[in-house]
Amino acid sequence: MSTTELTGRQKAVLTVVLMGLLALVVGVGLLLREHGPGNMGTGFLQGAAVGILGVLVVAYRVTRNPDRATTAERAFTQQGDERDDAILTRALAVLGLLAVPLTGVAAVAIGFGADVAMVLFFLLVAQVLVGAIAFGVIARRS
Repeated sequence: MSTTELTGRQKAVLTVVLMGLLALVVGVGLLLREHGPGNMGTGFLQGAAVGILGVLVVAYRVTRNPDRATTAERAFTQQGDERDDAILTRALAVLGLLAVPLTGVAAVAIGFGADVAMVLFFLLVAQVLVGAIAFGVIARRS
C-alpha cells in the first residue's frame, strides 16, 4: 500500500525538523500568551496540542497497519497509493477553486461591519467543511 519508505537518514532529518517545528509552535504560543490579546496564547497552545495529538494518532495508524487506515489518513500522510493521491489532489483543487469566493464573501461581510474575528472563524470553518465534503464525495465516487 505504501508508496514511500524512509531511510535512516531521512528519519533522522524528519525528527530534527519536527522537533524544530514543535519548538517554534511552543515559542509562538508563549509569545502570544505574553503579548497577545486576551487568552489567545492559551487557545493557540491548546489547539496546537490537539492538532499534534491528531497527527500522532494518524501517523501511528498509518505506520502500524496501513491496510486498516482510512483513505484520508493515507492521503494526508503521503503513504497512500495512486488512488489516495488522486482523491486528495482533486479535493484540494475543489477547495482552491472555492477559497477565493469564500474569502470574497468574508471581505464583504467585514466591509459591512461584521466582527472580524467572527468572520475569519466562519471563513476557516467553511474552508474546512468544503475540503472535507469534497474529499468525501470524491472518495465515494471513485
